[in-house]
Amino acid sequence: MSAASLTKLSLRLNRRAGYSGRLPGVILLTDATRLADPLPAAAALPPGGAIILRHYGVAGREALGRELMALCRRRGLSLLIAADWRLAWKLGAHGVHLPEWQAARPPPWPRKPGWLLTAAAHSGPALLQAARLGAHAALLSPVFATASHPGARTLGPTRLAGLIRQAGLPVYGLGGITAANAARLRPTGVVGFAAISGLEA
Repeated sequence: MSAASLTKLSLRLNRRAGYSGRLPGVILLTDATRLADPLPAAAALPPGGAIILRHYGVAGREALGRELMALCRRRGLSLLIAADWRLAWKLGAHGVHLPEWQAARPPPWPRKPGWLLTAAAHSGPALLQAARLGAHAALLSPVFATASHPGARTLGPTRLAGLIRQAGLPVYGLGGITAANAARLRPTGVVGFAAISGLEA
C-alpha cells in the first residue's frame, strides 16, 4: 500500500463516518525536523485534504505559510495554522490547530466564521477538553510508535477505539501511521488519518 493508498483509505473512512465535505479527508502536519520542506507532500494531497502548519519557532514560518496558502488555493486544500490565530487571520487561512497545551488553557481569540478548529490530544481527558472547546475534530496520538515521540506509550487500535467511543467529537489517528499499518485502524471509528512522513510524496 502506497502513500496514495493511505490517503484513499482515509478518504473512505471520512465518507463512512458521514463527514465527507465537512472535514478534511486526510491531514498533513508539517515538521521542521522530519518534513522541513512540506511543499512536495502538500502538492500530492487530494482536493479536500488539509495541512497543519507547525514549524514552531522557525524563521520564515510566515513565508512558508504564504507558499502553502497559495498551493491550497490552487489545489482545493485547507490550511490550518498551529498555535497562532493571528497568523491564521493574517494569511487568510482556513482555520486553527491547537496543540494540547494550548487547548488545556486556550487564549481568548476571535473565531472567524467558517474557520475549522482542530485540537491535539494524547488522552481521554484531552479529547473531552477538545470537545468542550467546540473543536470540529481532534488528532489523537500516538497510535503507533513514532519518531516524533520516541519511547512514548502508544495507543494501539484497541485503546484508540475505546477513546473514540467516549470522545464526543470526530477523531483522526496520528502517530506512526503508514501505508503498512493503516488498515488495522478501520474498525476503530477514526474519521481519517493525520501524518507527517506517512504522507510524504
